[in-house]
Amino acid sequence: MDLEAWKSQLRKGTAELAVLALLTRGERSGIGLLDALAEAPEIGLSEGSVYPLLNRLEREGRIAGQWRTPKTGGRGQKVYALTADGRRALARMRAAWTGFKDQLSTIVGDDR
Repeated sequence: MDLEAWKSQLRKGTAELAVLALLTRGERSGIGLLDALAEAPEIGLSEGSVYPLLNRLEREGRIAGQWRTPKTGGRGQKVYALTADGRRALARMRAAWTGFKDQLSTIVGDDR
């Protein structure tokens, strides 16, 4: 069994939920999202997966990005926030996640 391939599929299936949920806490840049995700290493979302996801979510209207330039000049960064559609999508995803997680926990059990 290729455990890493299996874990990769788990990450792909939950990436959108994780990013939208983090944005409920406030707007963040891509780097800010990566920093928050680094605190959950088992989720394992990398720059190579987060930025394409942000682009897709923005195209779909679930998040809105806005370029910000620092007051001291220098390089700006794009900051993302949830849209109303993103909040609705997240609510549906959370409900589906809760049902899925609860049923899978019942099937898998806890071996501790």
